[in-house]
Amino acid sequence: QVRLVESGGGLVQAGGSLRLSCVASTNIYFMGWYRQAPGKQREPVAGITSSGLTNYADFVKGRFTVSRDNAKNTVYLQMNSLKPEDTAVYYCNAQYSAVDYWGQGTQVTVSS
Repeated sequence: QVRLVESGGGLVQAGGSLRLSCVASTNIYFMGWYRQAPGKQREPVAGITSSGLTNYADFVKGRFTVSRDNAKNTVYLQMNSLKPEDTAVYYCNAQYSAVDYWGQGTQVTVSS
């Protein structure tokens, strides 16, 4: 069983920044961020391995940065140049022993 606890969401104006954090209860090889906007499917945003390999969805490239601190079992998502269309609930994801685990989600709202 893996527990993921997210923090860092909130309300920000367009062009602003937020940083999300996700603490895992154990060390996980691959951790990622997803988001789900109202009426839409959950979609991947970014991911990172324990060795630092990253991947990003096209719509966040150049604006968002995913990083991690393995000593703290924590992954971060630095979000810059936020747009109203980035408004969504952001979820931390971890894949462990062939099982997907999810955090509780944190709301990010970007006002225009």
